[in-house]
Amino acid sequence: MNRWTRGAAAVALLAGGALASTAALGATEAQAQALGKDLTPMGAERGANKDGSIPAWNGGDLKAPAGWKPGQARPDPYAADKPLYSIDAGNADKYKDRLSDGQLALLKQLKGYRMDVYPTRRSCGYPQPVYDNTRKNATSAKLAANGIDIGGGVTGGVPFPIPENGTQAMWNYKMRWVGEGRSERYSTVFSSPGDGKFVPLVQDQLTATPLGNLAGKPVNEGDGLEWLVLNEVVTPAARTGEIILIHYYQAKDNDAWLYFPGQRRVRRAPTFAYDNPVPGYENLLAVDQYPMFGGRLDRYDWKLAGKQELIVPYNTFRFNNQDAKLADIFGADYPKRELIRYEAHRVWKIEATVKEGQRHQFPKRTIYLDEDTWAMVAADNYDAQGKVWRVQESYPYVAWELPACVYQGYIVYDLNVGRYMADNMPQEGKVDWLAGREGRIDMKRFNPDELRRAGSR
Repeated sequence: MNRWTRGAAAVALLAGGALASTAALGATEAQAQALGKDLTPMGAERGANKDGSIPAWNGGDLKAPAGWKPGQARPDPYAADKPLYSIDAGNADKYKDRLSDGQLALLKQLKGYRMDVYPTRRSCGYPQPVYDNTRKNATSAKLAANGIDIGGGVTGGVPFPIPENGTQAMWNYKMRWVGEGRSERYSTVFSSPGDGKFVPLVQDQLTATPLGNLAGKPVNEGDGLEWLVLNEVVTPAARTGEIILIHYYQAKDNDAWLYFPGQRRVRRAPTFAYDNPVPGYENLLAVDQYPMFGGRLDRYDWKLAGKQELIVPYNTFRFNNQDAKLADIFGADYPKRELIRYEAHRVWKIEATVKEGQRHQFPKRTIYLDEDTWAMVAADNYDAQGKVWRVQESYPYVAWELPACVYQGYIVYDLNVGRYMADNMPQEGKVDWLAGREGRIDMKRFNPDELRRAGSR
């Protein structure tokens, strides 16, 4: 743990006839005083690391380049930067202290795979209301009595900027601020080893994020929704018109409804959670791997293993170029390596192990959350024999229009079958991060009756 993280308290409080650990509570007022001083407003260490390879945080680079407008392809503000070094199979062990198990496996198992490491730029920051709501949450947010779900706090900020345990840190990830909702057209690429040919799955999607409300409303207000997704397949022709509606809840399992044009009816998915495969994703993605992780936390024990320095994708403007062609980026075994920028950043390391009496196809997961944003930048998923099975990474960049650091695309490498899946990719697509704020998302569409009407058109 870093010096700002409280040790686990052995104190129990009698509340409502049940014992509740102080781990469910937020920071003390004395601890919260560090926010905006020694700590950033989001709870990261403000200062540089010892060797200066990770600089001090100066508020982020939130101003859009001159002439850029929302909806346009994003120019890379750091295009003049040159790689400091590259990591490949030949020198991976030299950098192993800054690499995850999954990253080491990719470097050593995929021929030609490399990571180009650039100067670290702590570009991420947020609007003042996000900092204000996070400061309010620091001393008032809490976990529910079960120690798993969110039990109190306000929207528009992370609940536990000074986390005590892994569950609190995961709620920071789940409530990280990415705006009020977005619309997008994106592609999903399923790799084809050998010839490298693929037919992308193109989808239109609306995502509503009620926990992003900057008004700072109580998180448990209303029907307990965490976020909502409405997705329709555009291509290939064999799947055009398929629709899925998903409700993610704070304290119960997801609800999902599916519409298939050939059947002309809506059916409710019996189970859309945990390690069930995502329909139509060629068994390369479990439901709770989207997007990086989604759904409830109740099947795992979440250990906050502490802070470490890790080399991760960051400021990936070039890779996220919406005007680029998919075929020019995605190869048989991985995307073109020169397009992905890696940097050294401090991350929170979380070790998840399946609870006794529960089951999951990934008995162990290791998750890495960027300290400046609480975004999940990397994740390793292990099989029953303790070997790395699926490796995930996301591709953050600054969405100047919000402003916030976000990621849209992410990749899952399945080492057991030798394939990868690149999901939510913006190339040949478009994303509107202001759709929720500016009224271009109709919340009435996120219900099964509207899904039936949409399917009947």
